[in-house]
Amino acid sequence: MNLEVYFVDSFTKKVFSGNAAGVVFHSGELTATTMQNIAFENNLSETAFIDTSKGNEIKFYSPEVEVDLCGHATLASAFVYFNFINKEANEIIFNSNRGQLVAKRKDDAIVMSLPKDQPERESDLDMFVDALGCDVKEAYKGIDDYLAILEDEETVKKLIPDIDKIAKMPSRGLIVSAKGKEVDFVSRVFGPNVGVDEDPVTGSAHALLATYWASILDKNDLTARQLSKREGSLQCLVEEEFVEITGHAVLYLRGTIEV
Repeated sequence: MNLEVYFVDSFTKKVFSGNAAGVVFHSGELTATTMQNIAFENNLSETAFIDTSKGNEIKFYSPEVEVDLCGHATLASAFVYFNFINKEANEIIFNSNRGQLVAKRKDDAIVMSLPKDQPERESDLDMFVDALGCDVKEAYKGIDDYLAILEDEETVKKLIPDIDKIAKMPSRGLIVSAKGKEVDFVSRVFGPNVGVDEDPVTGSAHALLATYWASILDKNDLTARQLSKREGSLQCLVEEEFVEITGHAVLYLRGTIEV
């Protein structure tokens, strides 16, 4: 069986930045084992598999496990759909483990709606201070990840966390964030439990981040930057049930998988 694969850099306008995702559109069943093996072989933070015979059912796989939601791979999948699968389309709805994910064209960008993630405050900060080696102002738990609020942007940027200690946390990963200097907020995301020590730009994390910062800054339209080595920029709009995230994407590779 031959499958067409795309590697797309999300939340950026240029290759070698943002967050890379693999995208495979297919018709018919791929086993979970096959999808996991392809994701492991791709060795990207996520590979998305879209089954067109099942109403664009989308599955997300890191090199090690399936995850329920991945923002940058959703953005990459919409980019591939609009540019290579159906160039006349302006909207696509993916059916995921977290419900419907809607993506729309917006000029040269793509807007996707992710389910809003409500932060629940953690009273004990010791686990986060121990793993991060710095003061933690507040900590929260979302559906998948912990969120630690740090003093300022510089602390987030220079942080050298203990990845082994983060891997022991009962969560998918740990997000760290602070108020930004040139944008509303900045962040970094660590996910050793899914095989990604630090994720370059994490769309799904912003469903939690934007919800938190909207309440702190008393505004729903937010600019964000993830401060990984590859960096990436996002525009977030917090709605009643969803967070709309706007970003750009660019194609790096198009090829064929033989399985």
